[in-house]
Formats: sequence, structure tokens, C-alpha cells
Amino acid sequence: MDELDLFNDEGSDTVFRDVIFLALAGFVAMVLLLLPHLNPPATANEGAPAPGNVIVELNWPKELDTDIDLWVEAPGDVPVGYSNKGGLIFNLLRDDLGGQSDVTDINYEVSYSRGVPVGEYTVNVHLYRDMSGRLPIPITLAVSVKPKPQIAAKRILTTKIELQHQGQEITAFRFSLDEEGNLVPGSVHDLPKPLRSKKKG
Repeated sequence: MDELDLFNDEGSDTVFRDVIFLALAGFVAMVLLLLPHLNPPATANEGAPAPGNVIVELNWPKELDTDIDLWVEAPGDVPVGYSNKGGLIFNLLRDDLGGQSDVTDINYEVSYSRGVPVGEYTVNVHLYRDMSGRLPIPITLAVSVKPKPQIAAKRILTTKIELQHQGQEITAFRFSLDEEGNLVPGSVHDLPKPLRSKKKG
């Protein structure tokens, strides 16, 4: 093999390696440029719209190992609570058992409606189980309404109640909403209406 052939072989090897290296460098550069766009950083979820139209929330002290149940009834529908988590209108989205099987440090239950039917709504609370031995138990209940998807939910009712004994069921609110999802003036009262034991249908 003469000197010229040796030079040509080495030159072609060098050119091949350079082309491969440049192609690889270009690919790595493209990947690095695209990485931030493949999984953009999460944005804060502040002001996220509530998923339902009528939102009923129940809270009690986080340090208490107590199972308190939220019961709600929409106009013309069945009561919704721990033993019947969904009706035509309401769904119970969180059934909090107190300290049992709870990975969070809050005691909270919430129900959401689909739509805002005209008529009377009932909101009850029931002290199912108390392992804390710290009676009475203070609770907070709130009702918010979002009649249209583009409108933010508006708090219409809130109250604080004390539950005195295990098995107690209290009607916290009975209220009516009109065609626009507004609270009917003078419709709010707490005349007892059992929901937990009411038959379906």
C-alpha cells in the first residue's frame, strides 16, 4: 500500500468520525432545547373553579378522631351521604372517617351538585363515631353556589354547631334556591328533617 492510499484511508475515517460526532452533538443540542417545552413547570392552581354548582362543606377539629357525616338532599332527589354517595343531583366526594385510614391532618367532607335545581335543599350532620371522648364536638358548615361555569362560587350560608352525643343527627340548613341560583329570601330555617334513615326513591 503506498503513502497516498494510506492518507486517503485515514482522511475518510476522520471525516466519517467528524460527521457522526457533529450529528450526535446536534441531536443532543436539540434535546436540550426541547426539554423545557416537553414538561412545562406547573402553574399555581389559585382561583381554580369549583367542580360543582352547589358546594356543601363540613369541617371539624383536625386533632379529633371523630367520624362526622355530611348528608345533603336536593329538590326531588334522594339523600346523599356515606351510605349513598350519589344521587341525580349531589355526590359526596369526600367521606372522612376521622383518624381512621386518613393520610391527611384535616377532618373535612364535601358534596357537590350537578346543576342548581329550583326548590328546597336540606343539609344535615350526623355524629357517627366518636373515639376522641371530647364532647361536645364543634363543627363548621358552609354552602356555596356557582350557578354558571364562568362565575366564581359564592358563599351563601355558614354556621357553627356543636354535636352533643354519638348518633345525633342535626339539620343545619334548609333553604331554597330560585331559577338564577340565588338564595330565596326568608327560606332559610333548621326545622329538623332526618336524612340518614330516609328510604331511597
